[in-house]
Amino acid sequence: MLQKFIPTILLACALFTFPAVAQTGAVSNAVPAANSADVLTPDQAKRALDTLVDDTKRAQMIDTLRAIANAAPQPQTAPPVPTPAPPSAIPLTADSLGAQLLLTASGQVGEISHEIADMARTLTHFKAFYYWIVRTANDPTAYDQLFDIAWKLALVFGCAFAAEWLIFRAIQRPVALLEARLPHAMAGPAQALAIADPPSSAADVSAAPELRQRRLSLARTWQLLVRLPLVLGRLALELLPVVVFLGVATALLGTDIGDIATIRLVILAVVNAYALSRGLICVARALAAPVGLFRVRAETAAYIEIWARRIVTVGVSGIAFANVALLLGLHHTGYWTILHLVMLIVHLFVVVIILQCRRQVAEAIRAPVGREGAAARLRNRFAGLWHYLAIALVLALWAVWALNIHNGYSLLLQYFVGTIVVALITRLAIIVVLSLIDRGFTISPEIQQRFPGLETRANRYLPLLRRIVTAIIAVIGFVALLEVWGVDAIVWFYGGQIGSRLLSAVVTIAIAALAAAVIWEASNALMDRQLNSLSRDGHFARAARLRTFQPMLRTALLCLIVAVVGLTALSEIGVNVAPLLAGAGIVGIAIGFGSQKLVQDLITGLFLLLENTVQVGDNVSVSGLSGAVENVSIRTMRLRAADGSVHIIPFSAVTTITNSSRGAGNAAVSVNVAYKEDTDRAGQILKDIVAEMRREPEYRQAIRGDLELWGVDKVDGAMASIVGQIRCTDGGRWPVQREFNRRMKRRFQERGIEIASTGQTILMQLPAPADAASDAVPRRAAG
Repeated sequence: MLQKFIPTILLACALFTFPAVAQTGAVSNAVPAANSADVLTPDQAKRALDTLVDDTKRAQMIDTLRAIANAAPQPQTAPPVPTPAPPSAIPLTADSLGAQLLLTASGQVGEISHEIADMARTLTHFKAFYYWIVRTANDPTAYDQLFDIAWKLALVFGCAFAAEWLIFRAIQRPVALLEARLPHAMAGPAQALAIADPPSSAADVSAAPELRQRRLSLARTWQLLVRLPLVLGRLALELLPVVVFLGVATALLGTDIGDIATIRLVILAVVNAYALSRGLICVARALAAPVGLFRVRAETAAYIEIWARRIVTVGVSGIAFANVALLLGLHHTGYWTILHLVMLIVHLFVVVIILQCRRQVAEAIRAPVGREGAAARLRNRFAGLWHYLAIALVLALWAVWALNIHNGYSLLLQYFVGTIVVALITRLAIIVVLSLIDRGFTISPEIQQRFPGLETRANRYLPLLRRIVTAIIAVIGFVALLEVWGVDAIVWFYGGQIGSRLLSAVVTIAIAALAAAVIWEASNALMDRQLNSLSRDGHFARAARLRTFQPMLRTALLCLIVAVVGLTALSEIGVNVAPLLAGAGIVGIAIGFGSQKLVQDLITGLFLLLENTVQVGDNVSVSGLSGAVENVSIRTMRLRAADGSVHIIPFSAVTTITNSSRGAGNAAVSVNVAYKEDTDRAGQILKDIVAEMRREPEYRQAIRGDLELWGVDKVDGAMASIVGQIRCTDGGRWPVQREFNRRMKRRFQERGIEIASTGQTILMQLPAPADAASDAVPRRAAG
């Protein structure tokens, strides 16, 4: 069977191959393509022709070719060589949560982008419109047809415009009469219903606003009933010229002008578009105008009429143009493209109107000033968001029409109402839960008195807790909103799905963060409690030491907590933390080698603090600088000098520390009296001065003992030095020493004891003159 059709198959292949090969200029390559067969003879060609002509034999040949194609062995291809994946900046494993989130997000973005691209291609077939323009421009017959349409359209419109103008002139007086009667027909009955007798009793006074509102509503209803026939009569008069225009144009199209169907339909489409535009504008003017059914200001009426003209002109003209183009040969895809574009412009006009009127509408929606409650807050919130919802609704209406969605408007209504209901329920749930949280964080006076800092610590986390709870409820509301929109979002949270894994990771991270917050607050509370306990028991030195260590302990604890929580979060989303820890260790070693001064600062500062060398408030001398210690960190010490300047000293520069605030500060006593004075008497006076100071309340706590008089330290021909010391506290040394010196000077002056000066007295004898050598005169010189 197969051998029977081989010549025919080869001939068919040659016949079908030759034209393509000839077109490419490679005729010489066609022969080697069938080198397995001999050159066809006339007899073989005749049999092949008989096979191709006979339906039965041709079907058999097709089956044979199909069998050969199915039985052909597949070419052996080498297995693909796996290429190593490029290294990732973040070490994510393939089955980790982070990788699944990225893959899911990229897939969703890709699907949405493809859907948007397909939608754009569906709505914008501009190529069909372009090809129609090019074809019309290059067709001489189209020129004749357009010229015929143009002069006939001008003739019809000229005659119809003339008839419309005559009728318009004729109705001016009746229209003016109706407009003149409208205010009088409104004022009498309205005033009769709106003006009420004054209240005669207290009950009437309390019910006066309700009665006035009811009567005002009845008055407005009466106004509409009175105005309705007059407004309808005025509308009928304004529509009369349009009807005459349409009748004249239709009558002319019934003559020889409309003998060709295409031309008649084109002119009729333009005429109907003009008549419809005029009619819609007249209806808009009759509804909202100073002389319309609903009375508005002249400015508002002008605004409404301007936008009505724009919307009607663009919409009706665009639709008429699309129909005319369709009659003149435009493809249906181009026709729908024009309609989509025109209606999009109309809906965008409505969006512009919404944006321009958003403040006025918001003021009308907003609750009156002074009114409070859930309803007032809801109205105020809706007043700030109504234009977003209106714009979304307008664009959704256009999308449903443009995409021709089945039951689109009912689905849109369902989605819109469902969205509002879900938003209201979500907002109500947030308000209720937040109020419960605020009530739960209210601390009773007894507990507040027992734990003074508890309320401050609780209020520190209250805003964060409110945000977290609000976010959780908002996510639940978003999932419910997706369900309303037809997205089966609940499936995402089933076992093994991406949602369940994400929820598990979030719960784990939240538990770790909660435990970290508890540890942080408990540690701070314990340190503060220990500080208060030490201060209350009088252990001021230990309290100062703990106060010095407290910032560093908090910093170290915070770094540890942040590191643990951060590593937990990274491991939950699938990041391999082992390389991060190894990298952190290497970076730490590099920093240690590269910043030896910093390491020296840290180590020296740590040992100085552990050995309790300095504390906040001590008076020290460090590296030639003196002052009171204001702050001690793990790396530096801050001193406040006596002149107010601040010294920042790194611990690496500290070799010696002189601390003057370690419980003892001795006031030195050193006084020089004249050589002639009694040193025992002077020493007794000094002891009496110290004894007097110890009896005074001001210096009783500062002086720890009597004067330790060491004796006469130095004697020369001019003075004697008496030395000693007064044992004082570290803070009383300088006040005691200054007061002691003041009293000593005053007491010595009173007792006649001379304090020796640093000068010297030298006696010199000058030689006498020659004539009085025997009378030598002694002279004194002070040196």
